Amino acid sequence: MSTTPRPPARPSAGSRQTPARPSAGSRQTPARPSAGSRQTPARPSAGSRQNQDQERAPRRRASSGEQGASAPPSAPPDPSERDREIAAALGAWFDRVARDLPWRRTRDPYAIWLSEVMLQQTRVDTVIPYYERFLARYPTVSALASAEIDDVLSLWSGLGYYRRARVLHLAAREITARHDGALPRDVPALLALPGVGAYTAGAIASIAYDQPVPLVDGNVARVLSRIEGIDDDIRSASGTRKLWSTAERLVRGPAGSVHPGRFNQALMELGATVCTPRNPRCDACPVDGACAARALGRQAELPVIAPKRDVLAVEMVAAVVRSGDRVLFARRAEGGLFGGLWEPPMVEARALADARALLEQVGVGPDAPLREVGRVRHILTHRRLDVTVARAEVAAPWRCRAKLAAPYEKAAWLDPGVLEFGISKLARKVLSAASAPDAGGARRPR
Repeated sequence: MSTTPRPPARPSAGSRQTPARPSAGSRQTPARPSAGSRQTPARPSAGSRQNQDQERAPRRRASSGEQGASAPPSAPPDPSERDREIAAALGAWFDRVARDLPWRRTRDPYAIWLSEVMLQQTRVDTVIPYYERFLARYPTVSALASAEIDDVLSLWSGLGYYRRARVLHLAAREITARHDGALPRDVPALLALPGVGAYTAGAIASIAYDQPVPLVDGNVARVLSRIEGIDDDIRSASGTRKLWSTAERLVRGPAGSVHPGRFNQALMELGATVCTPRNPRCDACPVDGACAARALGRQAELPVIAPKRDVLAVEMVAAVVRSGDRVLFARRAEGGLFGGLWEPPMVEARALADARALLEQVGVGPDAPLREVGRVRHILTHRRLDVTVARAEVAAPWRCRAKLAAPYEKAAWLDPGVLEFGISKLARKVLSAASAPDAGGARRPR
């Protein structure tokens, strides 16, 4: 019986386009291209096509109705043999074409965990510089655990989805206290850590520790739904069960035929580079011969994903009050939107006139000569923020209020030129709009 508990519903297939991560220095590490190069699958020459064909899973046999009248009916395929062929073809393909990414050069569980957290809903090319800077600053779990949360958020600034950084920091402290600074090897202990779900636990256990543990992210869900011909909505309970059941069957595979970390990373790489949401490159797929969607011409129909709900539009007003080099900032309380981050005070209101009384409750002085100077737009997963930006200059900073209205817990006059504190992308947009030369009127939303 598997020790892996049934995972919760996974995120949508489009929410994360993250390639796989192999490890360096192990028997399952793929050959690497030179530093800075980008290795892509090349079309084989006539002399090499035969060898590469051996890396592809064989095509499904035609049904008896499709065979000639004189041909004897073929025996039903052996499911375990098909799984073995899929694993072998994926592994050989991954060894040949895997991209060279920094988290693929290590077997350090902490580094693998960090990469998985950063890659949630964030593009690979965006993550790489953050990942390298973060590891340089906090090279171990213990180093991260001993850091101040404001320093962690400052290093995370611009990467988005800041709750990931707060939960990562919290989990690092728990690992230090309960596991002597080393990520546990067994899945139940990994799942007990803050912010670690079935996918992240599967990635750490399989990639760092070579355990036959499944994982399903958006890329893997798309690949498996096409290979298996899963017609259920992949975000539904039934679709989730089928995807995880398939992933577990394949990664556990016939004895000795699957290297778990290599296999899971190959699935993710396939979804990121070949089995894409639109226009999948089936001619470059190593398992197209075993793919139900390919056999039926249904690549464009799968996976099945229910329409997303409408995005809620929220109108806000932000006050950028400057005194010399310092700007009035307020810090949001933990747990909500942009929790723990600093920003110019913002309130929900349609216009500056409607916002003045609310701004006083979040630390803006009643006599601040605010005037509208621009507008910004910020898109989140389930809402769109349309923000009117107002600016004011005051001769001297006033004393910040001890108690602020929600969502803020603290205010301070800070120098935005020395960002030793965490701010969101929205706050950066607001500061930029307030610093732009005055054009004599509000700008269009962007």
